[in-house]
Amino acid sequence: MHDIEPLKPSNTGWLIADIVADTHAFTWRRTGVDPALLELLADVRYQPLLVFPREYAEPERVVSGVKAVAGKRPLFILLDATWTEARKMFRKSPYLNRLPVLSLQADVLSRYRLRRSTRSEHLCTAEVAALCLGLAGDDQAAGALDNWLDAFTDHYLAAKHHRTPDPDDATHRALATFGGR
Repeated sequence: MHDIEPLKPSNTGWLIADIVADTHAFTWRRTGVDPALLELLADVRYQPLLVFPREYAEPERVVSGVKAVAGKRPLFILLDATWTEARKMFRKSPYLNRLPVLSLQADVLSRYRLRRSTRSEHLCTAEVAALCLGLAGDDQAAGALDNWLDAFTDHYLAAKHHRTPDPDDATHRALATFGGR
C-alpha cells in the first residue's frame, strides 16, 4: 500500500481482508522494504504474481493466467495506490522486478465510483482482487468481494449525500447470500 492510501476513506484495499482471511498488507517505502514482505515473497509454498497492466512490464515477465507451479498457491501482489503512485511503486521496487507480472484482461469496465482513473479499464484494488480470486477458482470469494465493494460504495455515497442506504436493495440482498454484513 502506498503510504497514504490506508488513510483515504475511499480506499478499497482493506475490503479484501474482510473477505480473504489470509491477506497481508505492507506499507510501500521508496528507500526500503519490510523484511516480512521479503520473507513472504520467498516462501516456497507460494508462487508470487505481481498484478499489473502488461504495458508497463517487459514482455518476458508477463503471464496471462494462473497456473500452479509445482503445487504452489498463487500469491497475488496488488499495488494499492492511485494509478500515478502505483506506476511509481512498480518502477521503484527492485524486489518486485524478478516476479512474473499477471496482466488481467477484464471484460468489464470499472464499477468503482468514488475515485476515477483517466482510463476506464483501470480497476480499483478490490475489483482487481475479485478478478484474481476468480482466476484462482474461488468464485464464491470473488462474488462476495464484488458485493462488499458495491455495498461499501453505496454506503460511502449515501453518507456523502446525507442519505440512508437501503438495506433491502439488490446489493445488500446479494451480500446477505454470502453471510455478509
